[in-house]
Amino acid sequence: MDFKLELIGVPVTDVDRAKTFYEQVGFHADHDVTVSEDIRFVQMTPPGSACSIAFGKGITQMPPGSLDNMQVCVDDIEQAHAELTGRGIDVGEIDDQPWGSFVYFTDPDGNRWAVQQKAPRNR
Repeated sequence: MDFKLELIGVPVTDVDRAKTFYEQVGFHADHDVTVSEDIRFVQMTPPGSACSIAFGKGITQMPPGSLDNMQVCVDDIEQAHAELTGRGIDVGEIDDQPWGSFVYFTDPDGNRWAVQQKAPRNR
């Protein structure tokens, strides 16, 4: 039996601000549904990913900003760095480690993300 990870809840304070930010990063908005006064469900997917994120009202009990080290993988960290920077996302310099090359960013609530090229640039 396969157990496929397909959806991660992201705790945010302002749903519209989060949606705007993740669209700026390049995520695709799959769903934005207000079910009731207490529930709004937004699902967004990074380009090329089989796993999506969900946030909204009544989605998770985690405190906003408590998600740490969510990671997406890319084939070319330099291209990812240039694209994110070009989209106005505040990413640091490329961090080369023995297990990969990375750039990092946080969403408006402080949820932390890593972008990884699995093979380090310097190898």
